[in-house]
Amino acid sequence: MTELEILSQIDFIEVILMPAIVTIVISSLLGLERQNIGKSAGISAHILIGAATMMVSIVQRFFFLETGATDVAENQRLIAQILPGVGFIGAGVIMKGEKTIIGLTTAATIWAVAIMGLIAGSGYWRLGAAYGLFLVLFIYIRDFKRGINPFVPHVHFDFTDNEMVREDDKRRHA
Repeated sequence: MTELEILSQIDFIEVILMPAIVTIVISSLLGLERQNIGKSAGISAHILIGAATMMVSIVQRFFFLETGATDVAENQRLIAQILPGVGFIGAGVIMKGEKTIIGLTTAATIWAVAIMGLIAGSGYWRLGAAYGLFLVLFIYIRDFKRGINPFVPHVHFDFTDNEMVREDDKRRHA
């Protein structure tokens, strides 16, 4: 079966458009919050990760249809490779100072956006939207409770005053 044959058999809005809208909106809201409070992974990174995982899920569904919709473990190989890959990306934003560890929430939002993209792209875009709404509400309410407005960009340093931090490092984490 070719791509055109598969695409002609599906509902474009349900299979591609709605998962894309959900993924991009939720990813951008989480990325905006991370970017505005000065974290290393912002809107671009979150949208790219969410959209990529969504597309892999959609392609995985096409592979499933192409093989005659058989329940074979080989139909899940692409999705299985996303999880360690996103974990590797998330680990790259975690940094350790002398007394602090920074980037855990950013790594968690990267992971969550990837999972939300997988859910939406797998055909459960309503569940992905509900999960994404929970994520956005959780992160934004947490910021407001801390006295941070996530809609306004500001400089934020994650290092303590006692740590010896080069000006170069401060600029990268601002």
